[in-house]
Amino acid sequence: MNPSEAAIAMAAPLARRSRQARIVWGSSVVTVGGDAPVRVQSMTNTDTVDAIATAIQVRQLAQAGSEFVRITVNTPEAAAAVPYIREQLDRMGESVPLVGDFHYNGHRLLTDFPDCAQALSKYRINPGNVGKGDKRDKQFGQMIEAAVRWDKAVRIGVNWGSLDQELLAELMDANGRRSQPWDARQVMYEALITSAIESARRAEEMGLKGEQIILSCKVSGVQDLIAVYRELSRRCDYALHLGLTEAGMGTKGIVASTAALSVLLQEGIGDTIRVSLTPQPGEARTQEVVVAAEILQSLGLRAFVPSVTACPGCGRTTSTTFQELAKQIDDYLRAQMPVWRERYPGVERLKVAVMGCIVNGPGESKHADIGISLPGTGEAPAAPVFIDGEKAMTLRGDNIVGEFQAIVDGYIDRRFGANM
Repeated sequence: MNPSEAAIAMAAPLARRSRQARIVWGSSVVTVGGDAPVRVQSMTNTDTVDAIATAIQVRQLAQAGSEFVRITVNTPEAAAAVPYIREQLDRMGESVPLVGDFHYNGHRLLTDFPDCAQALSKYRINPGNVGKGDKRDKQFGQMIEAAVRWDKAVRIGVNWGSLDQELLAELMDANGRRSQPWDARQVMYEALITSAIESARRAEEMGLKGEQIILSCKVSGVQDLIAVYRELSRRCDYALHLGLTEAGMGTKGIVASTAALSVLLQEGIGDTIRVSLTPQPGEARTQEVVVAAEILQSLGLRAFVPSVTACPGCGRTTSTTFQELAKQIDDYLRAQMPVWRERYPGVERLKVAVMGCIVNGPGESKHADIGISLPGTGEAPAAPVFIDGEKAMTLRGDNIVGEFQAIVDGYIDRRFGANM
């Protein structure tokens, strides 16, 4: 292997080593971990009691690319609504699995509302929020018993904002007896990891299969998350869910989540992911799905939507035409994906280039499947279009945007329609 080949090999994401988990609902099965692709998860922010509103948002998240959607199940009324949410989704033709998020009273809700327990595909259990002392073991056991009874997967999700305080106290006492005590942060890491692994092993002792268990240890600091998951991955082979909890709003949340998840995914750690963004006023809940999918697509691990390459603009591109075209094409491709996934298999790997001047425009357009190089300031009012690396035509006039979109539609139909 020559030096350049070695560099390329080093850049490839490492193979994941977790065991494979199975999420079952109805007659369908989704695999997680092992050789399965990294899956995208999201969560609703509707009141679960409002079954219609919740079902609509679940469908929106699924159409944006979410492969599991978690809903809050916190009251008897919410638990009673879950079967109706599943029913509404089935009527819409939406088969995305539902995950129930349980805290404090999940043992009662899963016992008292068997229809809820059956309608969900996976239960999220937080070991720090299932009770204290003897109650903790009993209530945790009741939730695992429900999962075993209904053949459901479980995510044992530890969170440093709601960590088992008794376990943490035990570990701090043990740390005080060390000849060289760890610092407080190391003890916190150990508490997270120990809680997750011991809870998973206890669940297996109660009859839950290892292939029905997914673990997570969520924190809100980038370096903390990386450190915890590296050690968690080293010490167990359960499928792992990644997410920076309370990541924040806007660019802060996007950048922090991307930084943390990308490092771990590149190292082969992680089987499902969620980007926990705080929506900005007026922003769609689906933004967290878009970001999660972009992380996986940018790393070359998945392909969800056709990618649009566009230059950032400079003094050569004082016109905003290329910016407007790039946005219109990107928005159009995303909007069409719910239909195109079925009609045009493979279209998610399409590469489109929308460039703004002659410097990099023709070159980038040639590297894409289909690209356009718009004229920069002072350049001739002509826009060459490149298809499969070759110049196909030149567009001129006031309707370049509309003409190029029609060319993209035709290209997709010719290339991907043949796969049907």
